[in-house]
Amino acid sequence: MRVPSDRSPDAALLADPAGTLMALDFDGTLSHVVPDPARAFAHPDSVAALSRLGRHLGAIAVVTGRPVRQARELGGFAGLAGLENLVICGQYGAERWDASTDRITEPEPPQAVVRLADELPTWLADHGAEQALIEDKGLALAVHVRGLAADLQAALEPPLRRLAQERGLAVEPGRQVIELRAPGVDKGIALTGLVHETAARHVVYAGDDLGDLPAFEAVEALRRDGGSGFLVCSASAEQDALVARADLVLDGPDAVAQWLTATADALDGADLPR
Repeated sequence: MRVPSDRSPDAALLADPAGTLMALDFDGTLSHVVPDPARAFAHPDSVAALSRLGRHLGAIAVVTGRPVRQARELGGFAGLAGLENLVICGQYGAERWDASTDRITEPEPPQAVVRLADELPTWLADHGAEQALIEDKGLALAVHVRGLAADLQAALEPPLRRLAQERGLAVEPGRQVIELRAPGVDKGIALTGLVHETAARHVVYAGDDLGDLPAFEAVEALRRDGGSGFLVCSASAEQDALVARADLVLDGPDAVAQWLTATADALDGADLPR
């Protein structure tokens, strides 16, 4: 795993903070991945740094596969000074919370997901995975296998893909989790929408898992079109798909918190009288 010791802030961000959109994944980036998803609280140092960065940057967003209400609560973002204009795009962009208005947008759960929620426990038991944790996210169902047999995810993924295809659902594999959700949204679409909405001149995106690939691809497309972007990978032993594509590779959420803090320090210092 390539984990550079240099955690210096992004030079383009420092040059144009007001024109920068910083977007971050939640699990594995702002928070550690833990067995109980309901206990995956955002790193307090990251939240403190984002609060400081909010005074300088043009826009800050969290783009996550989590339900938007969960991300808001686990992040402790509501009411924080500096994050008055934070946007959370939940469930890969299907949901949204705007801190400026405290408005949450949530579509109705797809009927295919509602029906599958009733069937999935029996299906998993029939496939030798009755101990897997089912997380009902409303718009999606996540099958967590953390702490179970090492080969269980690989064994479950092909039949789960067939099950999803039969019901018109998409499959999103991740770190010790397989998610079944409605197609048509992803983090790349969500991030591109935020770029247009904020008229950002520079985009920073930080993520850790396969669900972040579309966002990485969106930033790469932006750069091919002459735009400016910076990609950060929060690395882990469980997933290396983003490592080779990142401009900066950090050793998990603790290092992300340190990098965000260093960036906030640099911008705060730039404000000091000379």
